[in-house]
Amino acid sequence: MNLYDKLLEKKQKGYKSFAVLLDPDKLDKESCAKIVNMGVESKIDYFFVGGSLLTENNLNYIVRTIRSNSNIPVVLFPGSNVQIDASANAILLLSLISGRNPDFLIGQHVVAAPILKKSKLEIIPTGYILVDCGKQTTVSYISNTTPLPHDKPSIAVCTAMAGEMLGLKVIYLDGGSGAMYPVSKKMISMVSKSVDTPIIVGGGINTPQKAMDALTAGADMIVIGNAIEKDPNLLIEVSERVGEINKTLNIS
Repeated sequence: MNLYDKLLEKKQKGYKSFAVLLDPDKLDKESCAKIVNMGVESKIDYFFVGGSLLTENNLNYIVRTIRSNSNIPVVLFPGSNVQIDASANAILLLSLISGRNPDFLIGQHVVAAPILKKSKLEIIPTGYILVDCGKQTTVSYISNTTPLPHDKPSIAVCTAMAGEMLGLKVIYLDGGSGAMYPVSKKMISMVSKSVDTPIIVGGGINTPQKAMDALTAGADMIVIGNAIEKDPNLLIEVSERVGEINKTLNIS
């Protein structure tokens, strides 16, 4: 069973997933090894790798470090068509459906298509919705797009539904790296009720409670990156909370 089918199966059963996002620009060998080891010990579900802007040429090193030290799937979370590494397990093929920049709706994908076609990466078409969470983020600047208003969940719902109708298999609600606050529970709840695709939520989740809020609102997977780089113990705490939710489902 591929990663997408497993994610879909977990959604149908109500199980939650936790992914740790590693930004190659923010990690050295020591910090990378530490987070990977903690992820293995905490039994997280996925490692996402990527960033809006990569200035260091160590994407392949990060991916190979994870693959050689764990069995946890590595999923590319690319900010551009140059962030492709065939040694990963899968790639979220992001279409920035919250914006109107054609380069991030289809342009980058055209350039990447022949490379992806030749690779053995599992391709997961993903509707990426950037949400305003307090300040301009790197992804909004680089993509030259305006995030959806934080207090307008109906716009996110319509955007998510359109993405699903276009054939995108996952919807990703993201506040962006370093967001001041997370995507609202109301927006997550409304979007999760309006589409059948798995819902991924990231950005601004910097406490166990915010992680729980996103999951109980309807997120099928939460992604934490920047906050773990600042406080690695958050990885352990959130992993325990996710485990508690899934354990309850097993008991019932």
